[in-house]
Amino acid sequence: MSETIYGNTPCFLGARNLAAENRLDEVDAVVYGVPWEGAVTWGDYTGCELGPKVMRLSSGRYSGYLPELDHIDVFEHMKLGDIGDVDVVPADVEETMNRITQFTDPLWKSGKFLIGLGGDHGVTFPIVRSLANQGKKVGIIHLDAHYDNLPSHEGDPYARCSPFMRLYEQEGVRNESIIHTGIHGPRNKPESGRNARDAGALTITINDIREHPDLRALARRLHELASREVDCVYLSICSDVLDYAFNPGGPVDGNGLTSYELLTLVHEIAKQGIAGMDFVEVYPQQDPSQLSAHLSSTIVLYALAGHILNKQQSKGDGAVGENAQGQA
Repeated sequence: MSETIYGNTPCFLGARNLAAENRLDEVDAVVYGVPWEGAVTWGDYTGCELGPKVMRLSSGRYSGYLPELDHIDVFEHMKLGDIGDVDVVPADVEETMNRITQFTDPLWKSGKFLIGLGGDHGVTFPIVRSLANQGKKVGIIHLDAHYDNLPSHEGDPYARCSPFMRLYEQEGVRNESIIHTGIHGPRNKPESGRNARDAGALTITINDIREHPDLRALARRLHELASREVDCVYLSICSDVLDYAFNPGGPVDGNGLTSYELLTLVHEIAKQGIAGMDFVEVYPQQDPSQLSAHLSSTIVLYALAGHILNKQQSKGDGAVGENAQGQA
């Protein structure tokens, strides 16, 4: 079995190569790439279609062992598969959106935990559309500096600034269970806040996070809100929810989360139960050291560690690693 997914590119975090096998029965979670970049919405800030490749390359140095999470070794408890990338069509936005939905349809049907690597944030709409197409009512925890809910960008309804406007319109997504989390900064527009309010979505700003006395309790509250009157919760993370000090390969936004804050939120949210997640808008050309691409491995591992705990808690078994994970 090949250990590379394409050429010299390894499977993410040493995952099993599902693209070579075309079967999912021997894995618990599936990672896939969406190397898509649509309309550029600011200057020449571009290159996020390279994100999946560079995140895979960067992941090659990491194991699944997290000593700070009670010594859990993620890959002692679950098997990860990498099924490759969606076959995008750079010249055809609508066709690419349809291909993303078609690609993820059988993955959602498999019942596996799904991890999408973007790509710009426009890819979240067709991924969640596919989940809703399974007959699921979906809530979303959206970790981002920006609402990404404008109607369009220069006529493109699927631009990176618009996926949540499309999701507001999507049958099967409960707008009141969309939680825009970490929102901050003047790159938002006044109409974005109004659009969220009018749709019924909830806004949790960066100050709401910073001023909350218990980060883990807040994460549990976010999940409680997102899970109301829905069948499942999806987690979507834009890299720019992080402060640029922690995210040199993402959009330039200050006053964001620290890596600790993001990882803690992700882990605790996943512990409550999520169907899958995406991590988008890593721009390798902006980051010679690829720090943002490297952080993606830890973000995914923290989510998987939370997913493992959720499964064990549902079975009444809370023990992982060397000790029980009790403090969170």
